[in-house]
Amino acid sequence: MSGHSKWSSIKHKKGAADAKRGKLFSKLTRALIVAAKEGGPDPAGNLALQNAIEKARAASMPKDNIDRAIAKGSGTDPDSAAYETVVYEGYGPAGVAVIVESLTDNRNRTAGEVRHIFDKNDGNLGTSGSVTWLFERRGLVLVSAGGTDEDELTLAAAEGGADDVSLDGSSFQVLSAAEELASVREALASAGFEIESAELTMLPKTTVALEDENEAKKILRLIDQLEENDDVQEVYANFDIPERVLESVAG
Repeated sequence: MSGHSKWSSIKHKKGAADAKRGKLFSKLTRALIVAAKEGGPDPAGNLALQNAIEKARAASMPKDNIDRAIAKGSGTDPDSAAYETVVYEGYGPAGVAVIVESLTDNRNRTAGEVRHIFDKNDGNLGTSGSVTWLFERRGLVLVSAGGTDEDELTLAAAEGGADDVSLDGSSFQVLSAAEELASVREALASAGFEIESAELTMLPKTTVALEDENEAKKILRLIDQLEENDDVQEVYANFDIPERVLESVAG
């Protein structure tokens, strides 16, 4: 992945994720509701729900909360019908391409808030399709590198349908076609590997290198403010920032 994944890791280590757990649980609950509503309550046949459950578990969401959200989504609760998926695309500082995935019950509100965040951070909200061509939807499983044999991991990943394994800092990244994510995750778990996360992601085909610390601060501020928005579920960007610059900015 690009520097964005490294930035997320740094924020997690600094405890930022825990500080925002209340807001995170709210977003995860919304994702569970919508996934269950659109694909049914059985995760075995609903990849979106599988991914939502995995994210909720990774964030230590209580099982009762997960079950209630799924029940709400698969029932007739009016809250579940209110949400819809809306994707925004644009460019941030230094020409970095940004994709924002949201779940909202008010398109006008969310569009206005996302546009405002882009505008005040030297970015521009674009039209549909303006940057998606720079990304591809992939399955991504992160496996702890500690004590992991890369050859054994690569073999197990290939048996599950993965097409690439690479080391990125303290984790191995296992990439696959989007539709193979569930089988790859199951193969790795069955082989006894420690899975840190498993999700569908938008992987940049090309990246924008940001060596300048000021430019790095600008794009990371944009990403942070977008992720802070209650309606925003995921933010993808094609920046690549050297670790020395990331460490400086995080410090």
